[in-house]
Amino acid sequence: MRKFGNLVLWTVFFALLPVAAFAEDGGASSNAWGYAIGAGLAVGLAGLGCGIGQGLTAGNTTAGIARNPGAAGAMFTNFILGMVLIESISIYGLLIAFLLLNKF
Repeated sequence: MRKFGNLVLWTVFFALLPVAAFAEDGGASSNAWGYAIGAGLAVGLAGLGCGIGQGLTAGNTTAGIARNPGAAGAMFTNFILGMVLIESISIYGLLIAFLLLNKF
């Protein structure tokens, strides 16, 4: 449990380090850091979701082909189509990140 606490602490530290590094002098507040965090979350969560989805899809397809090698052709076609659709989600996340970064 202590290792998990250290991991969370260091993750928060490194996530907030750029905010302190790019802090502006003066009293004017800027909302640009919110766009940067949103862009990072968009890409990160899209990548995380796609990685989980691709892992499940590849594992289940491999298990299905191992059980019934005769259906490998039909399963492979569905596998490729599923991977393409899963990968499109990460492209949407990247597109949202670019849109957020171009706002400021």
